[in-house]
Amino acid sequence: MKAVICTKYGAPNVLQIQEIDSPTPKNNEILVKIYATTVHIGDTKIRSFKPGMGFMLDLLVKPIMRIMIGFRGPRKKIIGMELAGEIELVGKDVALFRQGDQVFASTELNFGTYAQYTCMPENGLIAPLPTNTTYEEAAPISNGGMTALLILKKANIHKGQNVLIYGASGSVGTFAVQLAKYFETNVVGVCSTTNLDMVKSLGADKVIDYTQEDFTENNETYDIIFDAVGKLSSSQCKKSLKKNGAYLNVLTSSNGLKLKPEDLIFLKELMEAKKLRSVIDRTYSMEQIVEAHRYVDKGHKKGNVVIVVRHNDNT
Repeated sequence: MKAVICTKYGAPNVLQIQEIDSPTPKNNEILVKIYATTVHIGDTKIRSFKPGMGFMLDLLVKPIMRIMIGFRGPRKKIIGMELAGEIELVGKDVALFRQGDQVFASTELNFGTYAQYTCMPENGLIAPLPTNTTYEEAAPISNGGMTALLILKKANIHKGQNVLIYGASGSVGTFAVQLAKYFETNVVGVCSTTNLDMVKSLGADKVIDYTQEDFTENNETYDIIFDAVGKLSSSQCKKSLKKNGAYLNVLTSSNGLKLKPEDLIFLKELMEAKKLRSVIDRTYSMEQIVEAHRYVDKGHKKGNVVIVVRHNDNT
């Protein structure tokens, strides 16, 4: 099979396409034929070995990353965390899925989605593909959508609250806006000028152009401030929070979250009910993976960048 190999930490050109043997599922695993994966900021941080949490935090985090992920390069050379595809084979003990099932999934730090095939345990973060979406639309939900959902739930989001989403045009941000509206809150999105209309179309009640206005200086207060791009500090947001309000940061508030298949199924049902959709900025082929990483590295993507995975049978 074709796979993208991350040879070492560094710039996008450390990613190389190679022909390697397809994996064989264990008794409790499924083999997924991947049709779509993504390039999100988490992937680029793994590839470049730049956590991006600020100078002091990065000093603390990098030694832990080396132990967990690899010292001179990723221990697991095929990175990528999101996928959508079709089950090619099932292990003899698998009961939840069958050959031919269409699924979407997150492999989390097991990586492996920058390839034509990957194996996953049947009890992993995997769910049936939403009936009304393409593989390309479903793949981003399993990481970006899950992250947005679980962080908002961590703050006990509920009807009637005022919620501000900073970085509302990114992958996590676009999902967070839609989910906050689903929970019947008043949503304010913060983004750049070029993305105002897109964020409004996702249901935001108000959109602030951060190039023209600093939301921390407008005397408005919120029950929840969710920094979906990890660029704000809690001290910056303090005066904009209501008493007992919650500050959420995508880089730190995700710590300790327990990802469950039931949450992925919940997102699947929202997609089928047309309450949630993926915003796709650009699509690339696997052969364009370096170009895709370069684009994401620029930090201006709108929603999601998707990799379409082709196979020898032209599917």
